[in-house]
Amino acid sequence: MFNWQRRSISKTPKGAVNSRPQIYSPGRSRDCQRAVPLAALLLALTLHAQPPEALYQQAVDLHRAGQISEAITLYKKYLVVRPTDARALSNLGAVYAKTAHYDDAIAQYKLALKASRGNSQVELNLGIAHYKAGQLDQAITVLQTVHNKAPEKLQPAFLLGDCYLALGKYKEVVNLIGPYAEKRPDDLAIAYLLGTALIRDNQLARGQVIIDRILRNGESAEARLLLGTTKLNAQDYPAALSDLEKAVELNPNLPDVYAYSAQALLRTGDPVRATEAFQKALALNPADYTANMQLAILLKEAGKHTEAEACLHQALQSRPRDISARYQLASIDLAAGRMDPARRTLEAVVKEAPAFTAAHVALATLYYREKRKGDGDRERAIVERLNAKTQAQQQQGINVK
Repeated sequence: MFNWQRRSISKTPKGAVNSRPQIYSPGRSRDCQRAVPLAALLLALTLHAQPPEALYQQAVDLHRAGQISEAITLYKKYLVVRPTDARALSNLGAVYAKTAHYDDAIAQYKLALKASRGNSQVELNLGIAHYKAGQLDQAITVLQTVHNKAPEKLQPAFLLGDCYLALGKYKEVVNLIGPYAEKRPDDLAIAYLLGTALIRDNQLARGQVIIDRILRNGESAEARLLLGTTKLNAQDYPAALSDLEKAVELNPNLPDVYAYSAQALLRTGDPVRATEAFQKALALNPADYTANMQLAILLKEAGKHTEAEACLHQALQSRPRDISARYQLASIDLAAGRMDPARRTLEAVVKEAPAFTAAHVALATLYYREKRKGDGDRERAIVERLNAKTQAQQQQGINVK
């Protein structure tokens, strides 16, 4: 997932609003919501000599000075007296977001959004909090609304595009970001996002144009990553690995670089180093879907099922209905003898994806273990039909060539 604050080409695209929370962002804490009337009364009496606005200003000053815990305390105290103040609600959310307590931040931003009757900055901050929490579907919903209200603003569109990129919706990225790239041809952050989407969508000719534009600005990790990804798609794995390792050397903190170098290592027969690279990818971005999925498979093959399950659950945070992640979890349940959850998941998977051969194989295995020969035979027949269809398609491709 594109990290707005970590890209080395251009940390903030030209013309974009800085993504740091502004002083007027989120909400009321759960502690405040549970405060009893007596506590509110006592606090009000305590603050009698200190006007609420003075307390709020002290919280803001502490917030700006980076004294986070003290700012939280004062925002909460202020909100006991004025629980619907959108400024304080929003600022408390910003503090939570700054300390990576994204669920708390989201709760506060929602309260602030309601209290402010749809303030656009609060709504954007809510989308950013979902984005940073890896809740991409929710982030898209919010950011799409913000983008629709102000399509001329780059930041909501940029973040929305990166959400699409993380979900593998490459054409959506191209359609969304393309017009901005035309208006800002020198903005390398936009160029990189667009080029990445084009290459991953296998639009290599258009992607190469973007790569050349980036390369004109000199050697960079981003350009090397794009080149490596292009060669990876072309199945030139040794050359891809060379470019990707160069990208790591130039910028070891570049998002996606370890995930793609790990894939190249896998393709060149080095699963040990690939595992290490996927782990580094997740250290940079725990929500990286590709790294979570590939590492889960490697861990499962090594018999480390608990660790594999943790990766798969994280992958499902980004893509809640993902077929592959659910299948892998079911296969672990099946291996562990947890038949009921394995059966429920596999039956749902083959219903949603009838051509998913591996899921039918696993389901047939499960039915045979449960002595349900008729159901097992049915799944086995489906597998045979799917395999025959695949072989026919492959043969047809050979004949066409």
